[in-house]
Amino acid sequence: MARGSCLAGIMKSGALAAALIAGAVAPGYADDAPKLSLTGVASFTTDYMFRSISNTNQNPAVQPEFDLTYGIFFAGIWGSNTAFGENIEIDYYGGIAPKWGDVTFNITALEYTYPGANDIDYFELKGGASWTTGAWTLSVNDWWSPDNFQFFGNSNAIEGAVAYAFKSKLFNFFSPSVSGTVGYQTYEINADNYTYWNAGLTLGFLEHWSADIRYFDTDYNETQCFAQSGGRNNCDARAVGTVKATF
Repeated sequence: MARGSCLAGIMKSGALAAALIAGAVAPGYADDAPKLSLTGVASFTTDYMFRSISNTNQNPAVQPEFDLTYGIFFAGIWGSNTAFGENIEIDYYGGIAPKWGDVTFNITALEYTYPGANDIDYFELKGGASWTTGAWTLSVNDWWSPDNFQFFGNSNAIEGAVAYAFKSKLFNFFSPSVSGTVGYQTYEINADNYTYWNAGLTLGFLEHWSADIRYFDTDYNETQCFAQSGGRNNCDARAVGTVKATF
């Protein structure tokens, strides 16, 4: 799989972020329930981590997102610079998120696309549920693909996560929360299965902003990592910082 400079990708993602944010600040639609809602998110991260493996060869990424919700239905588009194809990834997704008491279920269809390199586009189906009680949230999710990256064949990733949101503010300004995830990714061909995990601290501030510092790691060795990502060091343990704004 081709690798190249992330600079062009970052510039393209920055332009995409501006366009999405401009659309996201448009006024809401109707007051009737259910309500059609439009949301934009812009993130800057020191490394684009996907299941604890760097997708930017350990370089920074700009990641815009645009979400439309109507009742339990949702659809969206997400973008980032990446090390694959022509250094751009644009993902499209849609699904339903019904609630039953404190449990929210999620069924999502996702299409990962890489403009200029259509031979690596692929589809995933996500199913999962999260349970929130007080400050705690527990979740389990599963992602299945019939032909991951059009290279790894049938694949499946299952992960569990836990998060805790503190009630009191830090320095009377930040709203802190901690969270962690453990997952297991399987591939049919061309790559070994692996375990991945992350844990970190998120600080919300000024209503629409957050800063996150997170530790990522996998159980891959250098040879296994190269076969999966094309880079021997993309699976090493690392700390990643992310700043996010929601509009």
